[in-house]
Amino acid sequence: MPSPLLAFVALGSNLGDSRNLLLRAVNRLQALTDHPVVVSDLMQTEPVDCPPGSPPFLNAVAAIQPRLSETPEHLLTSLQQIENELGRRRSGVQNEARTLDLDLIAFGTEVRQSPVLTLPHPRAHLRGFVLKPMAQIAPQFVLPGQSRTVQELLNDLLP
Repeated sequence: MPSPLLAFVALGSNLGDSRNLLLRAVNRLQALTDHPVVVSDLMQTEPVDCPPGSPPFLNAVAAIQPRLSETPEHLLTSLQQIENELGRRRSGVQNEARTLDLDLIAFGTEVRQSPVLTLPHPRAHLRGFVLKPMAQIAPQFVLPGQSRTVQELLNDLLP
C-alpha cells in the first residue's frame, strides 16, 4: 500500500500568547483534512534573520494528509486565512515579530516555483527551527530536491 501524501506546515509565533495561538492553529489545520493532524512538540527557538530585539519564537511542525482534491496553492491560501483569522497583521517588514506564521514546507513530492509559492520551502533544509520539530514527526522524510532525510539534515546543523 503506498504511503499517503503528506503536507508539512511549519508553525511559528513570537507575539501574544504564542502557545495558545499555535494550538488554535493546529485545531484549524484539522478542518483541512479528514485524517488526524500529527504535530510535533512546541519548541522555543531564537529568532533567525529577524530585526534586532525580536523575541524568541515558539515553533512546531504539523503533518496533514490533504484531501484528494487539494492543491498546494489552495492549501497555502487556507493557511493564510488561518493566519489572518488568528490576528496576523503584515506591515511589510521582512521576518518581523508575528502572532502567527504558517509556512507550507512540503506537499508530498511536489515542486513549485511561482511568484505565489515555492515548494519545497527554499530554506527549510537549512533551518533548525523547522528541521528539529519535523524530525520528531517525520525523521525519514526526504524533502524534494534533497538526498538526505530530515534527521540527517538536522544532524548536519547540530554542533
